[in-house]
Amino acid sequence: MALSIAVAGKGGTGKTTLAALLCRALMDRGIKPMLAVDADPNSCLPERLGVKMDRTIGSLREELRKEPEKVPAGIAKSEWIERLINEEITESTGFDMVVMGRQEGPDCYCYINNMLRACLDKIQSQYRGTIIDNEAGLEHLSRRTNGKVDVMLVVSHATMLGARTAMRIVEIMHSLELEVGEALLVLNQCDGEPNSAVLDAFKQTGLEIIGHVPQDAAVADAEVHEQSLLTVAADSPAMSAVNAILDELLKRRNA
Repeated sequence: MALSIAVAGKGGTGKTTLAALLCRALMDRGIKPMLAVDADPNSCLPERLGVKMDRTIGSLREELRKEPEKVPAGIAKSEWIERLINEEITESTGFDMVVMGRQEGPDCYCYINNMLRACLDKIQSQYRGTIIDNEAGLEHLSRRTNGKVDVMLVVSHATMLGARTAMRIVEIMHSLELEVGEALLVLNQCDGEPNSAVLDAFKQTGLEIIGHVPQDAAVADAEVHEQSLLTVAADSPAMSAVNAILDELLKRRNA
């Protein structure tokens, strides 16, 4: 059974770190093939996974906009775009990766976005697991260039400000009527249970807290030295917490 997980949160909450550790957890369970999608314009997921990316879907979008009729003879445009997207997918050990890149400019991109969405949906259906690292504004999901997702994990610090930000993300999801199967909350860099006032604030979001990810020296050290988080020990505090979160998600999925 395929599982797609989108991760969203304000910058600095560790959502990209969580996305990378989820990729590791999926691969450890043999859930392959797996696709990692960096949908944050401030792309950081490739370096967290030790992948070098030269091109993005954003650059492809610009090329299509400038030369919309540049299609080889005898091939449908949708098929041509699908081939181009496949060329942008980078293969790594145990997973593939695609980076969405820059957002749209001032011109109209509706037709191109619709074509990209359809092709990306088709490509994503070929994977058993998909992890999408989104920005807090859910830009790419709102434009449907990533299609629907089974689970949205909202990442936050265990603070009142974090609760307000989580509430705004929930409001965006509702206002845009995103195709999300289930939305849940992950408290990151959280050692111990938050105080009652903070917990009450998070309850107001309507999001269930599915897990706490503690601070982890091994993760911090890997990020400082720009090392792939795929090398973090499976029994490290953060990795253990992420494994527990994924176990619960898979249990619900299979229930």
